[in-house]
Amino acid sequence: MRILDSNNIKYSQYEYEANQSLTGEEIASILHEDVKSVFKTLITKGKSNDYYAFMIPVNKELDLKKAAKTVCEKSVEMIPFKDLLKITGYVHGGCSPLGLKKDYQVSIDESVLALEELYFSGGKVGVQVKVKVDDFLNLAHPKIADLVK
Repeated sequence: MRILDSNNIKYSQYEYEANQSLTGEEIASILHEDVKSVFKTLITKGKSNDYYAFMIPVNKELDLKKAAKTVCEKSVEMIPFKDLLKITGYVHGGCSPLGLKKDYQVSIDESVLALEELYFSGGKVGVQVKVKVDDFLNLAHPKIADLVK
């Protein structure tokens, strides 16, 4: 949220009872959000040992082959939850595509182009932010690709 503020990007903040065991779909339901517009941020490690962030709707599954192709890797694999904080600076359930510990390449599923606004983690468990898609794309400069199964 500090990054959104520092870039003068308007956003809405939504809070819910912090619980790392909640799924993205459950969070969308609690906040009365459309699951198609709520995105989760998944962190992967490529064959090259580089890390990548992928954003997909919470009700979808990341296609690792499509993801690898998007970032020009032979393969990518999900990182273990226990390594998330060390690699990104965020805990499971609070990983945001903005403010990652390092400047990892961010890719987002092409379904975002059909939306006016999207929701994603505000950087901690229990907080979601809603921003205009155009504002997010202009700020994060993600690769846009078909990423889901």
